[in-house]
Amino acid sequence: MSAATCLLSEDNFLCSICLDVFNTPVTIPCGHNFCQNCITENWRINRKCQCPMCKKLYDKRPELHVNIFISEMAAQFRESVVKKGSKQLCAKPGDVSCDACTGIKLKAIKSCLVCLASYCETHLERHQTVSVLKRHKLIDPLENLEDRMCTKHDELMELFCKTDHMCVCQFCAELDHGSHDVVLLKEECQGKKVELGKTEAEFQQMIQKRQLKIQELKQSAKLSMEAADKETADGVQVFTALVQSVETGLADLMEMIRKKQKTTAKQAEDLIKELDLEMSELRKRNAEVEQLSHSEDHFHLLRKFHSLKTSLPTKDWTKVSLRQPLFGGTVARAVSQLKETLGREMAKLLEAELRRVQQYAVNITLDPDTAHRKLILSDDGKEVNHSNIEKNLPDNIERFSYCVIVLGKQSFSSGRFYYEVEVRGKTKWDLGVASGSVNRKGEITSSPETGYWTLQLRNGNEYVALADPDVLLSLKSQPLKVGVFVDYEEGLVTFYDVDAADIIYSFSSCSFTDKLYPFFSPCFNDYGDNSAPLRISAVCTTDII
Repeated sequence: MSAATCLLSEDNFLCSICLDVFNTPVTIPCGHNFCQNCITENWRINRKCQCPMCKKLYDKRPELHVNIFISEMAAQFRESVVKKGSKQLCAKPGDVSCDACTGIKLKAIKSCLVCLASYCETHLERHQTVSVLKRHKLIDPLENLEDRMCTKHDELMELFCKTDHMCVCQFCAELDHGSHDVVLLKEECQGKKVELGKTEAEFQQMIQKRQLKIQELKQSAKLSMEAADKETADGVQVFTALVQSVETGLADLMEMIRKKQKTTAKQAEDLIKELDLEMSELRKRNAEVEQLSHSEDHFHLLRKFHSLKTSLPTKDWTKVSLRQPLFGGTVARAVSQLKETLGREMAKLLEAELRRVQQYAVNITLDPDTAHRKLILSDDGKEVNHSNIEKNLPDNIERFSYCVIVLGKQSFSSGRFYYEVEVRGKTKWDLGVASGSVNRKGEITSSPETGYWTLQLRNGNEYVALADPDVLLSLKSQPLKVGVFVDYEEGLVTFYDVDAADIIYSFSSCSFTDKLYPFFSPCFNDYGDNSAPLRISAVCTTDII
């Protein structure tokens, strides 16, 4: 049986419908064989019993029986193919598979440039035994052979034109690319592999950077969550304390009113009791008087008359009144105490707020290229004041030509930053931030619309936020040191009284589209009245009282 199987080709064991080795083969009356499922499905779909091979039509559906002989032959053939194929490798992802294999695809060992197909060891035998096929050109297995063939010369494109950056065949290289730099594909690929190695290293580096950025973002998100939790806890603590203070204040107020009212009620009760006693005594005497007035015993009347006048109540009730409790001001005093408590809690919050923004402190220095000619800058770039003498300096585009202004060297286009400026001894100044694209020549109107977010002191005690319209501020005390905090993404510019740990003013919902620069103007010295300089100071959280 095995010998007979070897004499038969694979085609003898293939179902003409599924083109695979027979599975439960059956023979129909015309003698042709098919898989039982294949012929049954074919008849069901076509709705007629006809042989797919010879087209013989049956009026009645034939009864199908398994052809045991062919079934055994097909099973032995399948086993022999598996045993033979087991010595060869099955095609894996990335391998070139045999185009002639049905079912399990084996790995191809050669590709034919004439047949434009790839073959495993078994299916390559005909190219090694048939004389006509022996003349076919075989190469190492390649996928998509049709795409690798030159459509013009029907030759394999084994060369690469570096001039035109394209794959070409030998005839193309000689005829159309003769003066070009043409190399073998393998040679070009080796160079490209070196570049790919560098690219891979770059990609790995980019991946690592992004992984680090992901870690950084996760850490930032974690810190943000922790900060939010802490802020929530602080807020709950403060407002809980305030609620408790309100409840305690209300309870104390109610108790105070109740005690005063109780005292007044007790006084009224005592007075009423005393009056009731006197009224009882008077009614008793009145009854005696009435009885005596009807007596005919002159001796008894005269004797009792004198005793009726003695020991009578002598208290002058016209001068007696109930002392009303003084409730006026009680609620006001309770509210005042609550206000003091709220003030203390507010001070704690502001102090904590200032400490938080001070974490974003940056080192700011003054930019001499932007300074007006009448401004004098210190050597360390931290101090500026006004002079009546104008220096001979180039009128570069960065310099302010009319207003006595200087900007910081450092610019910011994202994130948060904070700095502090000493304003001690000054009667006028302007501080804040300015957009890098602001007008620096001629007279300037400072407002957010023109790119300035600034705070101003004028006339020694008037603090103004230049917000268009200007906002006149009422401060508890004159700041000696002003802190400036900016959150670029939030569109926020806030000014702090550092020593008092209090907010002076905030520009909110700002729309920043350009770089921001710290802004300083010591204003005119007013013949010595405003000669004190503006000084950028080091940020120190211990300065907070």
